[in-house]
Amino acid sequence: MDMNLAIKISLLFSGLFLLNGMLTGIWKYAKIMSSENHQAPVYVDIAHRTSFFYSFASLVIAKLIEFSPFSEFWQVVIVAAPLLYFAMTVIGYMKEGFLNRTENLFSERNFITTWFMYGLIVAEIGGLILILYGFIETQFFVLL
Repeated sequence: MDMNLAIKISLLFSGLFLLNGMLTGIWKYAKIMSSENHQAPVYVDIAHRTSFFYSFASLVIAKLIEFSPFSEFWQVVIVAAPLLYFAMTVIGYMKEGFLNRTENLFSERNFITTWFMYGLIVAEIGGLILILYGFIETQFFVLL
């Protein structure tokens, strides 16, 4: 089956996030079983759940970009923006989990809690707006 690169990238990220969700689930289970209160560190739990969430989101992106009117180059750019931020977010949560941090990342203002978040908002929402625009344009207004 021939797919364009943007779809392949989105499906690859979906599979990687799904695998990461399963692997962080093992990590989470190990932490639960070795903890006195039988709870995993908060960021281990967040990394586990977020991986599954982003796996599904990547699948939705893959299906919607299939109907995009943009060139293959722009489709890759458009899907890369949210997918890379998804990945950086999960990696950040995993890092905090490895460091066994329990305080809220947003308790202090720094580069991550300001500029990274602004970039995340623009990349994720902007990317999805363009993906949805392409789907709506080709599937609802094709006859106009």
